Amino acid sequence: MDFERAKALCRSFPGATEDIKWGADLVFSVGEKMFAVTNNDSPANGMSFKVDDERFLELTDRPGIIPAPYLARAKWVYVEDGKALGDAEAEALLRRSYELVFAKLTKKLQREIGEPA
Repeated sequence: MDFERAKALCRSFPGATEDIKWGADLVFSVGEKMFAVTNNDSPANGMSFKVDDERFLELTDRPGIIPAPYLARAKWVYVEDGKALGDAEAEALLRRSYELVFAKLTKKLQREIGEPA
C-alpha cells in the first residue's frame, strides 16, 4: 500500500474533503463524516479507515494491520505497514470505506454529492 497514492485516491472521491484534526492528522471525509485518517507527514506512514464488519477480524489478523486506536469499536483498521496490503486491495478497501460512510448520509446529502464513482 502506497500511502501517498492512497491519499490521492481519497481526494478523488465525489464530495471528499480533507482537513487537519487533532493537531497532526489528515482526515478525509464525505458529508462531514470521516472515512479515512492518516498523518500529515509526507510521505505518510500509516492509514486508518472503516471496513465491513465481516472483514474486520480477517484484516486485523494480518501482520501490519491492527484495530484502529479509538475507532476499532466502529470497525476501523489501522495499516501500520504498507507491505500489509497491495495497492489494488488498498484501493478497494478505501473505496469501500467511502461507500460505507456515504451510505449513512441523508438521502438529500447523497443527492447533492452525487453517486460514488
